Amino acid sequence: MTKSLRARLFVGLTAVILLAGCIGGAFTYLWAFDEAIEMQDSTLIQIGSLLQNGSVKSDQSLGGVDADAEVDVTELGMAPHGSAEERLLWSHQDGLHVVSRIGQSVRVLLRTRPDGSRFAVTQLTDVRDDIASSMAIRTLLPIAALIPCLLLVAALVVAGSLRPMVRLAGDLDLRHAVDMTPLPLADTPSELHPFIASINGLLERMKLMMDQQRRFVADAAHELRTPITALSLQAENLDPADLPEQARERLGALKQGIRRTKHLLEQLLALARHEAGPNGEATVVPLDRTVKDLVADLVPEAARKGIDLGFQLIEPIAIKGEPMMVATMVRNLLDNAVRFTPQGGRVDIGVYREGKEAVVQIEDTGPGIPSGDIDRIFEPFFRGSRPAEDGIGLGLSIVNRIVDRLEGIIVLENISDRRPKGLRATVRLPAMYRSDPREESPLSISQLSRST
Repeated sequence: MTKSLRARLFVGLTAVILLAGCIGGAFTYLWAFDEAIEMQDSTLIQIGSLLQNGSVKSDQSLGGVDADAEVDVTELGMAPHGSAEERLLWSHQDGLHVVSRIGQSVRVLLRTRPDGSRFAVTQLTDVRDDIASSMAIRTLLPIAALIPCLLLVAALVVAGSLRPMVRLAGDLDLRHAVDMTPLPLADTPSELHPFIASINGLLERMKLMMDQQRRFVADAAHELRTPITALSLQAENLDPADLPEQARERLGALKQGIRRTKHLLEQLLALARHEAGPNGEATVVPLDRTVKDLVADLVPEAARKGIDLGFQLIEPIAIKGEPMMVATMVRNLLDNAVRFTPQGGRVDIGVYREGKEAVVQIEDTGPGIPSGDIDRIFEPFFRGSRPAEDGIGLGLSIVNRIVDRLEGIIVLENISDRRPKGLRATVRLPAMYRSDPREESPLSISQLSRST
């Protein structure tokens, strides 16, 4: 049995319409059939009246009355004579009768003239039934044409009645994951109000739970920053000390763990901050300058790994957003590219306009993302099936949430059409024009040195 409410309503209405149409059609057919039989009896009576009054002679053609009716007139005379069937007709009283004649059923009207002579007006029953059936079927044609129209109207009514529910589902599908605003009750059927009220209550509870979770994460990360910073300083103070080789190796591992924990706390704070919403007012952000500054910050780290970091193309372009939010988004993408690119690899950056969109594209020569991890790569704390370095699985989740807030899209795809292979991250955001578009001219890789 189908679980679709629309299908169930349509099937139910279709069954009711067809049942009502069949029952109504049967009664209409019987009524029209009976009326047609009575009309033919009236025709026989009218012909009999004309013959009885002498207005029409029995030897005149009756084809003009109704050629398809096949009405015949038989003179029976003053007394019974002729064939046995004519003598049998004479034995009946005046009026309408059904008799057998020449092996066929016949409807007959007997009349007696004032002079005592009698006559019979006859019509085959089969002919009468054919005429009545034809008239009754023609009566059913409007009903037969009405049923498809009623089915179409029923489908439109069902679709229109369920349209508010479909629109409500569409609005929910288009919402961001963090949008917990209540659903509106306006312009919705009253039958849906309890359902919408229940959803709004659920959204309110989810919002409260998410706020509590964000506050807990932010408070915990903030409280842990102080002891982690103290541990980091204490570890740095041990560098000048004369330590055995084994102790210095353990000190290096301790420093790496502290750096990893510190990075985790910073990412947790960033995640909590961006889930709570923008901290500053949206302004015009020069995207090209922001990316340049962030690339310059990462040049020393890239140089230590022997990574060729630079621009393929950079154009002056601006977007609207919170500067810190935009910087965090680009920084995380660049940091991932540099971290996962092997020694001696390459990271190419492009910042350019494409139609009404500002595009930031970062390509690296790292291992890429396994095909089975692509769908989950933006989930918090998901590090994939082959994690490397000291990633914690929050960077791309933060990037994805920032891109959503900026009303853009981000696409990660493995590069397989070149050697070496790698990963391409493409962010598309609504672009704005600078106040002075001639402020800077586009720079290509030939105009901007690598690793700067």
